[in-house]
Amino acid sequence: MKRTIAVSLFAAGMAMAGGALAQAAVGQAAPAFSGTDATGKPVSLDQFKGKYVVLEWVNPECPFVKKHYDSGNMPSVQKYAADKGVVWLSVSTSADGDRAGKSAAINEWVKAKSAMPAATIMDTGGAIGKAYGARTTPHMYLIDPSGKLVYAGAIDSKPTANPADIKTSTNYVIQAIDESLAGKPVSQAVTKAYGCSVKYG
Repeated sequence: MKRTIAVSLFAAGMAMAGGALAQAAVGQAAPAFSGTDATGKPVSLDQFKGKYVVLEWVNPECPFVKKHYDSGNMPSVQKYAADKGVVWLSVSTSADGDRAGKSAAINEWVKAKSAMPAATIMDTGGAIGKAYGARTTPHMYLIDPSGKLVYAGAIDSKPTANPADIKTSTNYVIQAIDESLAGKPVSQAVTKAYGCSVKYG
């Protein structure tokens, strides 16, 4: 009996440890969150009830992020989403540090790249990232108007840092948006995200 209890407690402990970065479950309610964007304004998922919402984990220094921004691909996907009435929220997760300095830097970067997120949330301390299990930059999620997570994973099907691969890849986010808006189930609802590791400290 004691051995069974010990094993059960160990298993529970491992589940909790893994749960800190357990990916939010597609088909289930997306984790609620609130935070502050890079301009100092409060942002919460509740603000966008009734709309599709894309979450994009971002790090301007990451080569995989640069692939999609330096080429203009991510801003064009953001515009595509916006034209469809989809809210795009970028999330910058960091363990700690100069929040004001990072906010200013990311605002400049967003402007320089002609990016179009509705907001860039400064996830200092990583609470939002941990709730979603965000592991890489980029790591993408699509939430439907009912608040259900319908896609989680990579931006596209070519897990490289080479911009030349964008043209021949399947953009999973556009695919998920189009299928959802057409009333269809997302055909590839979970894919393996690729990119630089999100730093949680």
